[in-house]
Amino acid sequence: MNTPVPAPVVPATYAAPAPAPYVMPAPAAALAPPTPVPPTPVPPSPVPPVGAPAAAPPPASPLDHAPAPAGSEGGRPAAEAPSRGRRGLGLTFGQGERERQRMVAAIRTPLRSSFRIAVIGLKGGVGRTSATLALGSVLAETRTDKVIAVDADPDAGTLGRRVRRETAATVRDVLAAAPSITGYMDIRRFTSQAPSGLEVLAGDPGRAASGGFDGEDYRRLIGVLSNQFPVVLSDTGTGLLHGSMRGVLDLADQLVIAATASVDGANSASSTLEWLYAHGYGALARRGVLLVSTVQGGGRLIRAEDLTAHFESRCRGVVVVPFDEHLAVGGEFDLAKLRPKTRRAFFQLTAAVAAGMTPEA
Repeated sequence: MNTPVPAPVVPATYAAPAPAPYVMPAPAAALAPPTPVPPTPVPPSPVPPVGAPAAAPPPASPLDHAPAPAGSEGGRPAAEAPSRGRRGLGLTFGQGERERQRMVAAIRTPLRSSFRIAVIGLKGGVGRTSATLALGSVLAETRTDKVIAVDADPDAGTLGRRVRRETAATVRDVLAAAPSITGYMDIRRFTSQAPSGLEVLAGDPGRAASGGFDGEDYRRLIGVLSNQFPVVLSDTGTGLLHGSMRGVLDLADQLVIAATASVDGANSASSTLEWLYAHGYGALARRGVLLVSTVQGGGRLIRAEDLTAHFESRCRGVVVVPFDEHLAVGGEFDLAKLRPKTRRAFFQLTAAVAAGMTPEA
């Protein structure tokens, strides 16, 4: 009699479990009204003698105005900015000047080679381009070295339209000139510059119809840019299956996964992470940072703390960016025009991304 042979054991295809779709938490049970407690008499404060100096107000935290340029607060003198105190900092790893300096030091981490950051997301309208520009602007201002953002959307995204254009050149022009590019100025003539100093390389509106931008083109482009720029950011499209996306993921040192504070946005982020884990990019997903943009309207919204609790075990960090009119308009981007809370959130995002610049990260 033949003995049945057991089926071979198939190893798992990824190191971490696939993220489950986001489920809205059940509403909390109603609480009984608290028993009233009679007030305790408080003795009046002693009246200071006439002529005694008034107590000085506590100093405002330097992070209330970071990371705006010195002496400015959204285009106004710093003295006019209201003090917001500790509750308005929007930071999860500490407050105060010492913590701010620690984050600045992280952002200024010396690099042994060009560091490549890809901003991705399955859904349109989740703030990928705004995140790319804000992240790149903070890096350019804080690191004070050359940083470039490139439109890697195969359907030609809007990155080039979010800065004041200094040239009509696009990605295709850089690829055509690649054999003769030997220095920074050879690339500078193809880029436009944001107020922060961030260089922006626009996409080619005609490449989607011609199908002329695939993974190999992306690899060639990043090879040229990496020789001249310490930090390269890629603003990608919505399709994870497009040929260029394979090149983006293969070359990325760090991912920023964009989502919105809605059920639809959270499920999109879960699907993105699930796809990454299932297709051999689990390590890249685990060290990624999830950026959640707060929106007005647009479906059922989710509390920031619920999103953080759901995703914090699936990637290295979660940063929530508050709603900001300057981002919602979708016009030319200027970091100085963001609200202080929004700038602080992007400063936090940049510090979280920069934590992955160290060799041991």
